Amino acid sequence: MAEPRVENVETLIVGGGPVGLAASIELSRHEISSLLVEKHPDTSLFPKARLISTRTMEILRSWGLQDEVERAGMPREDVLAVGVGTSLSADDYLRKAAAIAEDAAQSPTYTYLCSQDVLEVIMRRVAASAADVRFGATMTDLRIEPGGVAATIVADGAATLVRARYLVAADGSRGTVRRRLGIAVEGPPPLGHMVSIMFDADLGFLPPGRRAALSFVRSTPGGAIEAVDNRRRWIMQTGYDPAKGGSAGDFTEEYCLAAVRSAIGIPDHPVDIVGVMPWLQQAVVAAEFARDPVYLAGDAAHVATPQGGFGMNCGIQDAHNLAWKLAAVLRGEAGPRLLDTYAEERRPIAVRTVDESLVNAMITAQMMAGRLSMNEAIEQQAGRRGSEGLVLGFHYDSAAVVPDGTPAPAPADPYRTYVPTARPGHRAPHVWVSPGVSTLDLLGPAFTLLTAPGSGWAGVPGVRVVEVDSAEWAEVYDVGEQGAVLVRPDGHVGWRTRSADHAELEKALDVILSRS
Repeated sequence: MAEPRVENVETLIVGGGPVGLAASIELSRHEISSLLVEKHPDTSLFPKARLISTRTMEILRSWGLQDEVERAGMPREDVLAVGVGTSLSADDYLRKAAAIAEDAAQSPTYTYLCSQDVLEVIMRRVAASAADVRFGATMTDLRIEPGGVAATIVADGAATLVRARYLVAADGSRGTVRRRLGIAVEGPPPLGHMVSIMFDADLGFLPPGRRAALSFVRSTPGGAIEAVDNRRRWIMQTGYDPAKGGSAGDFTEEYCLAAVRSAIGIPDHPVDIVGVMPWLQQAVVAAEFARDPVYLAGDAAHVATPQGGFGMNCGIQDAHNLAWKLAAVLRGEAGPRLLDTYAEERRPIAVRTVDESLVNAMITAQMMAGRLSMNEAIEQQAGRRGSEGLVLGFHYDSAAVVPDGTPAPAPADPYRTYVPTARPGHRAPHVWVSPGVSTLDLLGPAFTLLTAPGSGWAGVPGVRVVEVDSAEWAEVYDVGEQGAVLVRPDGHVGWRTRSADHAELEKALDVILSRS
């Protein structure tokens, strides 16, 4: 192989799934150059994730992609439900829909189902329009050097030596970057050896009351049926036990056809097997999220069970948290200590998210083992489908947040219940300020100061000042007539005050950006 050519870039992203693509999009919004490399020649052909949480939908909205993703996905009203039964057509099948009317008021958008294979195509197009995105490119060597990293990238038989100030490892749970760094994961051993069977079948004979995003069936073998396009494409999630002699090799086409037909409940129903993918069900978190200049994100940093649909969403929010911090340091606007807050903020959220996914998995295991009745199963499963407290109510405690001494909300069910608050560290809450315009739409890739009209903050240098003329906003944000809320580029409140003290704002920015 010829001597590699050399390229220089501010940030190298390894991994072209949703998390790596999110990092690329966000860095471009902050005008930071990046190179994304992905070893596979194209985006995912298998819909490994489907659920897009409310918070991730808000991020997609900020990128101008909400409408496109909703057109590409499945209507909320049709599929945001869970079902349980002996099979999809069994008399004991029960279904319960999500509390859309209750939860939707908490955001300008809401949870959506759009399969990963479709979402990645959209995100790749957006990322590639502003940054260097290379599929079919493999990182074969990585060295930490003074001032950054040096990585060998091979594509089409040619090697390139890429030097970057920072590296974002979004290469998944089986990626190489975390292992090269010797960072261990913490958590229980694998929970199960799973197999995803993607199949094509017309399930139009099922009445609307039997259509759901996710249906658990106690067929032979038992498993879950997931809607991919809610028309002809579906996935059956099932598994095998190596201790009992099972293996992924058991899943021949004949076996898969029988398993799917048993789950449908019609022995001779026409079914075509599209693909089979073995995987391990895990619930682990990396012991470290960063070893400067390398930062782990997504499945490279944490792996949740699929129950709850948290994994991809948690990873995209990793990228959203990290990108603005990398940009601020690279532009010289922040001290390097700001980057330490990435792990300080995201690792506790990852631990909580993985733990909650494990709770969901244990409910499923009890149900599939027959230790819950169908009624108990549907109540517990449906009760865990709503997770806005986890998804929207999490908050950060780090050096990049200036506390104001107020206590955090303490709902009785912090998993299910979200309580809007503009307390520092929390996501800036949604309030409609004009028809079709949310407070979240007022934010951008810069620091934003939200305040009431005539409060004395207009024209303050260094931040975008947005005056909000809304009684509801004043009540939710609780800053009085002269106060303000400083919102970080990731949409989380960094500082809140009830007085128009410009010097205190400057001090707050110094603290958040590690300039003092």
